[in-house]
Amino acid sequence: MSTNRFLRMQAGRVLVGATFCTLLVMTGESVLAHGEDISETSPSQSQSSLSRPSNLASPEAAGLQAACWALTVPYGAAKMAYAIGGGIVGGLAWAITGGNMEVAKSIWIPSMTGEYIVQPQHLTGEKHLYFVGVSSEPPLS
Repeated sequence: MSTNRFLRMQAGRVLVGATFCTLLVMTGESVLAHGEDISETSPSQSQSSLSRPSNLASPEAAGLQAACWALTVPYGAAKMAYAIGGGIVGGLAWAITGGNMEVAKSIWIPSMTGEYIVQPQHLTGEKHLYFVGVSSEPPLS
């Protein structure tokens, strides 16, 4: 009886592992295939990047993708903690100031905007990695 239970548990673990690996491979390939499409570049930069050959299947690109994933895990966790803390502090500031949205937004926008994911362009220096976001709105009067 216990051997049968052990085999079912092992089969369940293998199934979960295989499903996870399949999803990882499928989503990783999608990111590699659309890497040029998701980059935020100006039209002049996109023309130069289209004329420049890039081999997304090269070992360097694979290493860059792996480094991005490995760096995104702790960086994304720290950014999420910072954003959640900013949301809480901004909410408290809003309540303490009697509903002053300018004060709350001055905390919320920098803490909740910015980059959450490390991309290959960040590691190659093509794009700056912003932990703290910048406000695009003018201050309320």
